[in-house]
Amino acid sequence: MSTLNWRRDPGYEQLIQHYELRRIQHELRMKQLENEIERSKERTKQIEKEIEQLDRDNARLESLLSCVDQHCFPPESSSIPPLPTESDCGPSLR
Repeated sequence: MSTLNWRRDPGYEQLIQHYELRRIQHELRMKQLENEIERSKERTKQIEKEIEQLDRDNARLESLLSCVDQHCFPPESSSIPPLPTESDCGPSLR
């Protein structure tokens, strides 16, 4: 009987190497995307905390402005503020 002289096809070997390289590149890209997603989630959480702080600050400012309005512009006052008297302002320049 004759023996077979079998050799691998070099094109097949190159194809296998090509697909292995692509698989590795794909895995690396997937890891990069997962890391980007994690960073985006962390940034989103940070932004949400900042928004909550801004909401609290805005509520506090609204409260302070309301107090200022009540003290400086009481409801019984007219739309035209009264002229300041000598005691309300500093020394007269006259």
